[in-house]
Amino acid sequence: MQYCKFGRTGLTVSRLCLGTMTFGLQTEEDVSRSILDTASEAGVNFIDTADVYPLGGGEHLAGRTEEIVGRWLKGRRDRYILATKAVGKVGPSSWDQGSSRKHLLDAIDASLRRLGTDYVDLYQLHSDDAETPLDETLEALDIIVRSGKARYVGVSNFLAYRLARALGRADVLRVARFVSVQPRYNLLFRQIERELLPLAGEENLAVIPYNPLAGGLLTGKHRHDAPPAAGRFTNTVGKAGAMYQERYWHKREFETIDTLREIAGPTGESLTKTSVAWVLANPRITSAIIGASRPEQLTDTLAATDLTLDATLKAKLDDATVEYRWGDAAR
Repeated sequence: MQYCKFGRTGLTVSRLCLGTMTFGLQTEEDVSRSILDTASEAGVNFIDTADVYPLGGGEHLAGRTEEIVGRWLKGRRDRYILATKAVGKVGPSSWDQGSSRKHLLDAIDASLRRLGTDYVDLYQLHSDDAETPLDETLEALDIIVRSGKARYVGVSNFLAYRLARALGRADVLRVARFVSVQPRYNLLFRQIERELLPLAGEENLAVIPYNPLAGGLLTGKHRHDAPPAAGRFTNTVGKAGAMYQERYWHKREFETIDTLREIAGPTGESLTKTSVAWVLANPRITSAIIGASRPEQLTDTLAATDLTLDATLKAKLDDATVEYRWGDAAR
């Protein structure tokens, strides 16, 4: 396993982060614990979760993943960098979501109870709540940091201009500044290269992308002319299955995967390993978030840190997917 500094902080993290959104719905607790064990044995010291997980479980299951992670962490909390997120809907009331002061101060306490710890290393906004003033959100997060309940704060799924504005407002208010961004990024979704990654570079933000395998599509195991195999693209994960199909289950994506398989084939490396290595090859990327529903699925992804793409192979992969830098406009 390789390790690196977390943006402008003094924190050091593994270059792979274990994502846990399948725990508690798609993956039962005993298997989830095996996945955590496998990642830990490989040197992963960075775990990411969220108060709305398991993904697709709805608000009635919200928090189950944090509980599973918390039970696994008991007695070894000090060995891991722990990140969680808030903003998503976790209860029936209108204030049980968003980034208001009320919700964030309630949400951090609830997450800490479920995780069985008195602090998280990284507390993130899961998405941008445009209905709450940025100043209110930033001041609430500053309270959380100053109270010791979180060491650092970050964001996920933010547009570049909103993140830039938040950084500016934090400087004006002299409150805790975001140190990281968690965007979607893979060979089939490269839009963040245009504005978000340059911003992260200028501000020295850690970048911890999720979906490096496009929900498993970049493993090459799926076929467009056949029903999705059990996993992210099926109704076994509730509404999340439909979301993943909308993101990636298109003829163009499958044709691109055929091309990527041809490019990776002569190297003797799997498309899975090559796809994660491609994400890590971007110098702006700090740590890629990998997930699994079974421990054996981690074999290739954990090995990706040992694969260095030569310049020719990297260029071929870039050229084959350049249209995905432009989103739907390229369709």
